[in-house]
Amino acid sequence: MRGLAGKLGRCLLRVAQEQQQSLLLPNCGQLQHVTLSGVATCHTASSSAPSLAGLSRLHTAVLPQPAATAQVWSSFSNVDPFAPVLSEVQAISERLRHSVSSSIPALTQAAEYFFRKGVKGKRLRPTLTMLMASALSHGTPSLEYSKMDVRPAAEHAPELRRRQQRIAEIAELIHVASLLHDDVIDDASTRRGILSLNASVGNKVAILAGDFLLARASVSLAALRNTQIVELLSQVLEHLVSGEIMQMTASDEKLLSMEHYLQKTYCKTASLMANSAKAVAVLSDQPPEVCDMAWSYGRHVGIAFQVVDDILDLTASSSILGKPALNDIKSGLATAPVLFAAEQKPELRPLILRKFKQEGDLSKAVQLIEASDGIQRAKDLARHHCDMAVGMVAAMPEPQSDHAVLSRQALVEMTRRVLSRKK
Repeated sequence: MRGLAGKLGRCLLRVAQEQQQSLLLPNCGQLQHVTLSGVATCHTASSSAPSLAGLSRLHTAVLPQPAATAQVWSSFSNVDPFAPVLSEVQAISERLRHSVSSSIPALTQAAEYFFRKGVKGKRLRPTLTMLMASALSHGTPSLEYSKMDVRPAAEHAPELRRRQQRIAEIAELIHVASLLHDDVIDDASTRRGILSLNASVGNKVAILAGDFLLARASVSLAALRNTQIVELLSQVLEHLVSGEIMQMTASDEKLLSMEHYLQKTYCKTASLMANSAKAVAVLSDQPPEVCDMAWSYGRHVGIAFQVVDDILDLTASSSILGKPALNDIKSGLATAPVLFAAEQKPELRPLILRKFKQEGDLSKAVQLIEASDGIQRAKDLARHHCDMAVGMVAAMPEPQSDHAVLSRQALVEMTRRVLSRKK
């Protein structure tokens, strides 16, 4: 195992060095922004910050793909990224079902709908959260399922690992609540290949079920008695709402803006992964720079995940996705592949501005996208963010245990899975 750890360390060190070189800027005080064309441009950093903390850093990256990243991926391609924390995530799933019970049967049935129906899901967010906790750990946690704490959230045990499990639980509660609310907003009829909750029980009950899950998450969050963690995960809730409002109220200029798209993507998808990863690092008393590495890993993986999701909406069938294909365009949304295509095919721009509402807009948009390199450039963007995520793993302090080594391998492999997923 030490040989494997050394191999990982050497490969990741090369990634870190190349990532560091790729982030060197020509002048102090300048930031490089990724434009729609993929060309990095510079502007002087302003002292005024955006209203959403951290969003000003979303685009401080260039687009080269480090060769060492490919070496890491090829070296550890046989790693199952879910395996190191599988037992824990199973326990978390069980605990989630316990935590959403209520004295009102109808509310319980609605709140546990996807925990009951979606048991085959991989639980990506809890898995990433616990992998990050393990990657920064100093020992091997007890992973025996029979000994896991599956009691309700307010009765948590005080040990560090239990508290980190609570972060994973809270993250999944927030995620599922956001899905319930999104389905109401989007008037969706299916989710994960099954009837959506709003289609099953109506919008009012679906909204209240989502609110109930957020309330349960808040109880569990308060029980941790850590104000920094409360701030981190409360910020996620703010971002979820802000991202939805950004999507609903975008001006014509914003509809065509890649920066706006990425800010919205951070708010709606990546913030939860980033802040959950940072939260487990904070709980383990990691130094601020390591906590920021954990946050950056989650941010980059989250953005890549959503970009791939937007690509699949254009390229995969409804039967594979478990939801209608071309749903984004039908909903009037211009995602990364569409925005990249619009740069090459200006005829797309008026369609984007009118949100594909006129007759024939949908088929014309698909034809223009297929005739452009928008999908490939979106794939390159997702790959770039996965490269950056691997770079964050590379920059972490030397692992202190075999389990930490395995978990870091899993974090690296997870970026490959994000890129190669089919649904």
